[in-house]
Amino acid sequence: MIVVHHLNNSRSQRVLWTLEELGVPYEVKRYERDLKTNLAPDSLKKVHPLGKSPVITDGDITVAESGAIIEYLAENYGESSFIPETKSEAYRQYLYWLHFAEGTLMPQLLLKLIFEKIVKGSMPFIIKPIAKGIMKKIMSGYVGPNITNNLDFIENHLKNNQWFAGERLSGADFQMSFPLEAWVVRNKANKNYPEIIAFVKRCQARTAYQKALESGGTYDYA
Repeated sequence: MIVVHHLNNSRSQRVLWTLEELGVPYEVKRYERDLKTNLAPDSLKKVHPLGKSPVITDGDITVAESGAIIEYLAENYGESSFIPETKSEAYRQYLYWLHFAEGTLMPQLLLKLIFEKIVKGSMPFIIKPIAKGIMKKIMSGYVGPNITNNLDFIENHLKNNQWFAGERLSGADFQMSFPLEAWVVRNKANKNYPEIIAFVKRCQARTAYQKALESGGTYDYA
C-alpha cells in the first residue's frame, strides 16, 4: 500500500487529493511542523535524505517532489485518466503547468513570504528601517511585478479553460492547486483574479478533495 508521509499545512495535501481522485488505497503517516521554526521534523530524513514533504513510499519505491509524485501516481495508477493524450495540445499544457507551479510561481510567492517574515521579525531598531527599505525595493522592482505577471497569465488562461489542461481535470490541476490556494488565502481582499478564485473553489468543492482534507488533518489553505 502507498504510504503518504504527510506534513501538516504542506504541499502533500495535493498528493492526498490526487490519491482520492484516483481511488487508490493509501495510508497517511503524519508529521508535525516545529512550532517555532515551522520546519519539518528530522524524522522525515529517515524516509528521504532531504527530510521534506511530500514523499511517498510504494513498497520499496520512494518518490519525493510533489510533481514527480503526481506523475508517478497518474502513470502507475491512473490508467491515463489524469494525463491527456500525448502529443496533444492538452498534453503540452499539462506538462507546462505541472512544472510552472514550482518552477515559476512558487519561488516568487516564497520570496514575498520570506521578506515579510524578515521585516516582521525581531531585529535591532536601527536596522529595521534599512531592512524595510531593501525589501520595498526588491518587492517593487522584482518580486511584486513577477507575481503580478504570473497571476495575470494564469487568470487569462483560466478564462478560456475550466482546468489547466483544458476541459478535463489532470495532474496539472493537482499541482497548481497549492500555490493558488496559498495565494487566495493571503489575498482575500484582492478581487482582480476571479478566475483564479473560481478555480480554487472548483477544486475545493470536489468530493475527493473533501475526503483528502479528512485524511490530512489541519490545512489552513482550505
